[in-house]
Amino acid sequence: MDIRKLLLTDIMIMDLQAKTKEQAIDEMVHQYFVKGIIDDEELYKKDILAREAQSSTGMGDGIAIPHAHDKAVKKPAVLFARSIAGIDYDAMDGQPSHLFFMIAAPEGGDNTHLQALAALSKVLMDPEVVAALKQASTPQDVQDIFAKAIEAKRQAEASQVTPEPKADSDRPYVVAVTACPNGIAHTYMAEENLKKKAAEMGVDIKVETNGSEGVKNELTAQEIKQAKGVIVAADKKVAMARFDGKPLVNKSVTSAIKNPEELLQTVLDDKASIYHASQAEQESTTASDGSFWGNIYKQLMNGISHMLPFVIGGGILMALSFVVEQYFGGADSMAFIFLNNAGNLAFAFMVPVLAGYIAEAIGDKPALMPGFVGGLMATVYSGSFGGAYVANVMTDAKSAAGFLGGIAAGFIAGHMMNGLKKACAKLPRSVEGMKPMLIYPVLGLLIMALIMFFIINPIFSTINLWITNFLEHLGTGNAVILSLVLAGMMSIDMGGPFNKAAYVFAAGAFANNPHSVEAAGLMAAVMVGGMVPPFATAIATLVFPKKFTDDERKAGISNWVLGFSFITEGAIPFATADPGRVLPSCIVGSAVAGALVGLWHVSVPAPHGGFWVAPLATNILGYFAAVIIGSIIAAVILGMWKKEVK
Repeated sequence: MDIRKLLLTDIMIMDLQAKTKEQAIDEMVHQYFVKGIIDDEELYKKDILAREAQSSTGMGDGIAIPHAHDKAVKKPAVLFARSIAGIDYDAMDGQPSHLFFMIAAPEGGDNTHLQALAALSKVLMDPEVVAALKQASTPQDVQDIFAKAIEAKRQAEASQVTPEPKADSDRPYVVAVTACPNGIAHTYMAEENLKKKAAEMGVDIKVETNGSEGVKNELTAQEIKQAKGVIVAADKKVAMARFDGKPLVNKSVTSAIKNPEELLQTVLDDKASIYHASQAEQESTTASDGSFWGNIYKQLMNGISHMLPFVIGGGILMALSFVVEQYFGGADSMAFIFLNNAGNLAFAFMVPVLAGYIAEAIGDKPALMPGFVGGLMATVYSGSFGGAYVANVMTDAKSAAGFLGGIAAGFIAGHMMNGLKKACAKLPRSVEGMKPMLIYPVLGLLIMALIMFFIINPIFSTINLWITNFLEHLGTGNAVILSLVLAGMMSIDMGGPFNKAAYVFAAGAFANNPHSVEAAGLMAAVMVGGMVPPFATAIATLVFPKKFTDDERKAGISNWVLGFSFITEGAIPFATADPGRVLPSCIVGSAVAGALVGLWHVSVPAPHGGFWVAPLATNILGYFAAVIIGSIIAAVILGMWKKEVK
């Protein structure tokens, strides 16, 4: 993406009047508000100041990159401002800042703008670009300087071939990781400074970045093995156990921006301490880059993201087997038996995988096995107050803890393993190698099995029984309300915590009893709720084309297919650009669709698939009608509410 699409000329401030850091922030934020980039001046300023409180965004060399991403931002943009006299912005080098790039990123959405921001950080490392920007007199000059710099960098990268590191090379080879909590600017500034200084010092280097785009240029085991040492410049959790036995320097991300030569020289002079796997595992599990509930959400999402392929693949094959059973040969046909068994086998792994990867997110690899076993026990073992051990994953155990018990097993296994690590921390150094190979697996499994058998399964089997009875005795009115709420939640954040909570609730009920009509009704509710946003935006761009940009109209075309396939994320770019209008419109449409599903007793015995699994619906016409009506309502509200694009 061309950075000039975000670096808008009509919002630039070529002569910043502010004399202090606070005044500069006020002046730039107000410019964003006046130009319609943000719709809540106080909220955006609050988040800018919160980011500054973490560490100054005055990068040195006369540059400052204040940034924030929140719901006040209507569309991504980069505001360029220049102070001729210079402003004390608490820069890393203590010098006044002359050039300001205030980044406004919408809450949620895709990473297109983040890719452009990474490019911005890298371009600004060129002293000639900085000097030219200080002399620019018009906004068009700024655009031209960036265009020339980006093209020169593109040509240089195209002609440059990075050789594979060689163990017998005369040049030292170092690997590094850069990461900051926001992942917008510091991550890439640190990367660029390390590369630049390494080139000056005659050092080969590979830098892995862990920014908002995710992990890029990931280090391989071979590269780590060949490296003379490792530099970790990070203010957030990164994978550390892979650096076992390597000389390692662990500093903040700002250290790589301010003193890259010092970090590199520490490795070259053999002054870096040796990092040990056990220490890495313990420190990486206790590191926190968010709030208490934010970390719980991330840990849960780690389990769900690994679980979804089993849910989708197994659920849809099971659903297809029902189609075969109903229309092409009955329960004795080979096709039905094959598809049903394959789907059931994948489904059997669903809860163990969920529990295992929740545990892994908390306690790293040592917690993975206890988490898997705890999840399996939640599905096939009953507990200490009745029922027998059942080792066949195809058999339904009496009073199993089920989906909710699997979630509990994952969190318990993760924290149990962290506790076990701390308990073993003072053991003699001579038994260090026994921990991962003997102590953790044996004690972890024993403790987890005891907890599941005597506590979790008995408790959660009762909860599951209550939920099953509740669903079976839902009247039409209650079914309508529950379906309305679940479907509406699917549109609140389109893939965020509310969306996932609704899907997990319905999928959990369906996983505990895939043959239940009531549970299949909940799946129908979340599916129609998730299909409405992409369909609504597709309809709105078609019926109200003047209300949307060219890019949005193009995205609207693809949303027909995404809506058909139950991929809610197709509406995220629209919600990012105009959350105040898009989200309420879609929530209303989804809620109406969900209410109709409950009213018409629509059920779909599949956890995913959208209209592709429509032949399985108990009321196929009601299924289509609910989505169509909800989508039209949302599209009309959105189209009438939005203003024409100028």
